[in-house]
Amino acid sequence: MRFETGVDIDAEAEQVWRVMTDVARWPEFTPTMTTIEPLGDGPLGIAGRFRIKQPGLPPMVWQVTEFTDGASFTWQATGGGVTTAGTHVLTPRENGVSVRLGIDQSGPLAPLVSLLAGGRTRRFVRTEAESLKRRCESGEAV
Repeated sequence: MRFETGVDIDAEAEQVWRVMTDVARWPEFTPTMTTIEPLGDGPLGIAGRFRIKQPGLPPMVWQVTEFTDGASFTWQATGGGVTTAGTHVLTPRENGVSVRLGIDQSGPLAPLVSLLAGGRTRRFVRTEAESLKRRCESGEAV
């Protein structure tokens, strides 16, 4: 399964990047995240690991596999016969940025997981994009 969604955010690229990469604070503004626990020191970066708990899902450990400062990161988790990669891409535009979020699931059980949970996965990714937009445009972003 591959799903991608995007939003345009009327905020400075640096601000959006700061909010997008401060992953431990995502549960403050998106209902799709219960907790995000860093499993190491330092900011988000290549090989960084995070234990994430989402509503209705078992906790999973995600590891950053790609990182371009100020532009994008991808993290990946494996469990239950499925490898899930989450992409986060920020592209500057004239009056703000465009953010693209994606989920790609592969592995022997990916078709079954897509059938059973694909709708929830798509809702979660859309909600995360919309929540990021609200946070960055609200003035609450740090």
